[in-house]
Amino acid sequence: MISDIDTRPVGRQARANSAPVPYFKRDVADRVLDFDEAVLGYDAETAMAEAARCVQCPEPQCCVLNCPANNNIPEAVWLISQGKFIEAAQVFAATNPLSEICGRVCPNLCQQGCVLSQRYGAAAIGKLEWFVADVARQAGALKIEVPAVKSGKKAAVVGSGPAGITVAEDLIKLGHTVDVYEAWPEAGGVLIYGIPGFKLEKHVVRNKIRDLEAAGVTFITDTRIGSEIAVDDLVREYDAVFLGTGAGVEATMDIPGNDLQGIYTATDFLVRANVPLEMLPPEKQMRPVVGKRVAIIGGGDTAVDCARTAIRLDAEEVTIVYRRTEAEMPGNPVERKIALEEWVNIEYLQAPVEFIGDEQGHLKEMKVVKMTLGEPDRSGRRRPVPMEGSEFIMEVDTAVMAVGYWPDPFLGEKTPDLKTHKWGLLLADETIGATSREGVFAAGDNVHGPDLVITAVATAHKAAQSMHAYLSGALIAWPSPN
Repeated sequence: MISDIDTRPVGRQARANSAPVPYFKRDVADRVLDFDEAVLGYDAETAMAEAARCVQCPEPQCCVLNCPANNNIPEAVWLISQGKFIEAAQVFAATNPLSEICGRVCPNLCQQGCVLSQRYGAAAIGKLEWFVADVARQAGALKIEVPAVKSGKKAAVVGSGPAGITVAEDLIKLGHTVDVYEAWPEAGGVLIYGIPGFKLEKHVVRNKIRDLEAAGVTFITDTRIGSEIAVDDLVREYDAVFLGTGAGVEATMDIPGNDLQGIYTATDFLVRANVPLEMLPPEKQMRPVVGKRVAIIGGGDTAVDCARTAIRLDAEEVTIVYRRTEAEMPGNPVERKIALEEWVNIEYLQAPVEFIGDEQGHLKEMKVVKMTLGEPDRSGRRRPVPMEGSEFIMEVDTAVMAVGYWPDPFLGEKTPDLKTHKWGLLLADETIGATSREGVFAAGDNVHGPDLVITAVATAHKAAQSMHAYLSGALIAWPSPN
């Protein structure tokens, strides 16, 4: 219900000096008991009040410039302030097919440019997008409109994560026939299998998949392209192929004892913990077993997800061990704060150098070295340097390795003339998505490395535009990828 009393600030100066409107979260003691969404966002009244804080900056607006998908944020936020929620959702959806999802999981690059951050805090654009998308969903206003006459062209999309979903929607709207291939048993890719339910409940992704199916997209699951079906087979069967396979190969630490029982990779841990068992391959249909003391190695959002997951699996003490300081941490600081609320500990400037097991071969201790920061590395962050003689023993019985991801080099190895670089990244022109194989396009994490959902959406839009040009005969000369 919207309040009868309009307490929204009037005038740009008043809006600029108004404090952020708090959003709703579940009580910590309740939310750590399950995998349901921990953050609830806004209701109608609080969404209008928060949207009314926007000062409607003159162009070019920093929020739009900071959004990889170029969402028309000022217009959408203005509509929200007026209570026009469905209209606002449609503005977001015009450039972002994953509004319901990005609003929940994106670190909101748009907010980093908001001028209100210089005073009391940026407008909560992400949670406003989330709220109106849910309202539009409940009203049945997110139907994908497709032309009555088909183009007669067929496209194959490999991967049903953010990039694959974006390309599938763009192409089906343009009248092409689209088949999406997914290696996991259920469509949704990383959105289903990589992001825990306490951040993104499965039904949100399933709703989007159902929209695409209703629009005519066919999903073919349990099919890994490159093994059962080769890319060359797709090239022969379809008029264009898109590769959106993401970055799912985990980096490892080559230290003694990393093969002990009780040590998990992040993906294996997250998938087995938060996905219904019937949605998993047979070899993964078993929940991970955690002990009393759990160490998460890494500092990104995946490490935080693993830590919050371990809390929900009844671990008594969960510690993120990170080799730099908080200033260099790559993850979302808001998610980190939520993890701290849920009793996760973070130890900075530390790194494991050895895992130590008991007589049964199960992890019991971790030898850790303290770090100091040296000169910046290629990423611009100061390089961690071990401190001589600083080693100590940390008692742990479970460890989860969340130290980064790379694309699977499998496709490049199995596909003639599909060029890769940098440990498996597909070589593609990021302005149009063209790979080294004519008719084969790529975008997302398998091209530029692990990144945000909205970044995958933005680059996939470009690839879809180029695929449409190719399918329509407008892209005649095949460009060489950079």
